[in-house]
Amino acid sequence: MERRSPTMAGGAREAPLNSSPAVAANAEGEEIEVLESTDVLPVAPEDYDPENSGFISTERFRELLEAHGSELDPHKLEVLLALADGNADGKICYQDFVNLELPSCFLQMSNKRSNSFRRAILQGSRQIKGCSLRDEVGLGLSQQLVRHVAYETLPREVDRKWYFDSYTYCPPPWLILAVTIAEVAVFMYYGFQLDRLVLQVSSPSFLKSPLPYHPQLRAQAWRYLSYIFMHTGIEHLSLNMAMQLLVGVPLEMVHGALRIGLVYACGVLAGSLAVSVTDMSAPVVGSSGGVYALVSAHLANVVMNWSGMKCQFKLFRMAMALVCMSVEFGRAVWLRFYPPAFPPCPNPSFVAHLGGVAVGLTLGVVVLQNYEQKLQEQSLFWIFFCVYAVFVLCAVFWNVFAYNLLDVRLPPPP
Repeated sequence: MERRSPTMAGGAREAPLNSSPAVAANAEGEEIEVLESTDVLPVAPEDYDPENSGFISTERFRELLEAHGSELDPHKLEVLLALADGNADGKICYQDFVNLELPSCFLQMSNKRSNSFRRAILQGSRQIKGCSLRDEVGLGLSQQLVRHVAYETLPREVDRKWYFDSYTYCPPPWLILAVTIAEVAVFMYYGFQLDRLVLQVSSPSFLKSPLPYHPQLRAQAWRYLSYIFMHTGIEHLSLNMAMQLLVGVPLEMVHGALRIGLVYACGVLAGSLAVSVTDMSAPVVGSSGGVYALVSAHLANVVMNWSGMKCQFKLFRMAMALVCMSVEFGRAVWLRFYPPAFPPCPNPSFVAHLGGVAVGLTLGVVVLQNYEQKLQEQSLFWIFFCVYAVFVLCAVFWNVFAYNLLDVRLPPPP
C-alpha cells in the first residue's frame, strides 16, 4: 500500500506519491467534492432577529434576492418575496424558505398559476413595499403601451407587474384585429355590390348573402356565427368596430387570443340562438353579440374591482362606454320596429345584444377575473360553462322542433 503525506493545513490531502496524473486528478476531485458538500456559508448576525431565533426579515430577504437573483425580472422577485412571507408577518424562517419549492415556483411563473399559488401571492403581497409600476421611468414606447394596458385591465399591482415583465408582443393581438379587418372588407364588398353604405339592410339583395342568419335558413349552421360579418350600415359597423377595438385589443393583449376568442364566440353564438328562441321571425346581422360580451365583461370587472382599478378617468370612461352601448342598442331596437323595406320580412333583431351581455356577465367575468389562473380550477367557470352548454342544447332542440309545433309564420326565404 502506498504511503500518503500528512494532511495539508486546510484539511486537503496530497495525491499519492508516484501516482499517475489520472489518479492525482481523481483524488483532487474527491477532495473538492468533500469540501463542497461540507462547506457552510457564513451568515451575518444582522440577518437574524435580536433573539437569534432563526428568522430573517422580509427586507433582508429582498436584498438577498436582488443580489443573487439577477436572472429574474425585478417584479417577479417581489412575487418570490410574497410567496416566502405567506403569513404576512414580515419574517421568514427556514421552513418558509423550504416551502417555496423553488423549481415548481419557477415553473408556475412560466405557466398558468394554480389557486394555491395565487392565494399565497395575494396574502404575502400585503407586506410588499415595492415601487409602483406607474412610477417607473425611462420606458420605451412599447413598454409604456404595455404598462397602460396593464392599468386599463388588471386590478392588482402584483398582476400588473407580472404582466409587464411577461408580455413580449409575441404573438401580437391578432384575433380582434383579424375579425375587424374581415368585417370591414365584407362591408365594403357589399357596399359596392349593393351600391349603398348607409342602411344596406334596405337593399332587396342584402339578405341574399350566405352570411346573415335567416329563420328560414336556420338549418345552415354556419349562419349562427357568420352573421357577424354583415352590418345594416356604416353607422352600425362604426359603433361595433370602435368598441371592439378599444376594448377587445387590450383584453386580448392581457388574456390572450384563446380566452378572449372563447368569450367572443360564445357571445356571438348566444346572440343568434337567443334571437331564434325569442324573436323567431327576425334575421340577425352584426357583431354586437360578441362585442357586448367583451364590453359587458370588462365593465363588470371594473365595477367589481373599483378600488383596485387605476385607469385614469375611469368613471367618465365607463359612462361613455355605457352611452355608446345604449346608442347602439337603441338604434337596433328602433330599426327592428321600423316598417321594413320589404315586408313581410322584418328588420334584423336586437336580441343578440342581450345574449352577448348575458355571456359577458357570466363566462366573461370569470375569465377576466382570473388573469393567468387555470380556468379548469375555477368552480364558477364550470358552473357558467355548464349553464351555457345547457342553453345551447335547449336552443338547438327549440330550433329543430318548436317552429313546427308552434306553427310559426316565417317570412319567405331571401
